[in-house]
Amino acid sequence: MFGHILVEFLFRLTLGVAVAMGVTPSRQVTSGFYRVHLWVLMGLQTLAALALFSRLQGGPATRWQFALAIAAAVIAYVGAVIWMYERNLAGKMAIWLLAALALAGCILPLMGVWLWDGQAVVSTRPLGWQLADRVTGSLVLGFVTTAMLLGHWYLNTPTMKLAPLQRLIVLLAIAVLIRAAVSGVGTWLEWPTVAARPGGAAQTWLVFVGLRWLAGIVSVLVLAWLTWLTLKIPNTQSATGILYAAVIVAFIGELTSQLLSAEARFPL
Repeated sequence: MFGHILVEFLFRLTLGVAVAMGVTPSRQVTSGFYRVHLWVLMGLQTLAALALFSRLQGGPATRWQFALAIAAAVIAYVGAVIWMYERNLAGKMAIWLLAALALAGCILPLMGVWLWDGQAVVSTRPLGWQLADRVTGSLVLGFVTTAMLLGHWYLNTPTMKLAPLQRLIVLLAIAVLIRAAVSGVGTWLEWPTVAARPGGAAQTWLVFVGLRWLAGIVSVLVLAWLTWLTLKIPNTQSATGILYAAVIVAFIGELTSQLLSAEARFPL
């Protein structure tokens, strides 16, 4: 199970960062930002491919995910080369193609029916909820991580305008609020099933749900607001430090959400 969670987390993170880079205006951010962080995404997808390689016998979904991870790593490398020559339009197309591949990697195991050796495997979990879970979780991870990376880039290129970073902070806040709505409704729908479990299972579940919300929702929103206030000074170095903390709590919150949602009917 943990291998599956790791692979899905890597696809989610790649999707979110690619979307965040795609909406960051290249006219206001130097090409080196895109080039360097496409190499980072190449590393993430290489790690996903290595994790999938060890369990290629798991079925057609695993093998297709492996192929998508390899393809995403190749596209990330090609995109980095394109940005090296400052071909902005082609570079953005590579980033959006990478996002599409990562999205496919996220949702591939959910696609209702797998036909293999004449057998069909159908998920009992609502597909719409699972798609919303992956997309909203990816956006939270992507916006907070890319904002931190962009804030760090200001230390290398202090003459850049603050507008792109401020835009990412606003998008992060919106993504967290939408994520809170999806997770909140999912938690409410899942609670009757959890409450019926014997012993102290419900209390343990509530502890982890509390961690998920405190770290992945409340803390990220508070830190995003503090970052916004810090950029008003402006002090990009302090803002980047706050975003480092936001990345850590967002990762904790989203990984806890994945663990809670692994065997749940609705996303948490």
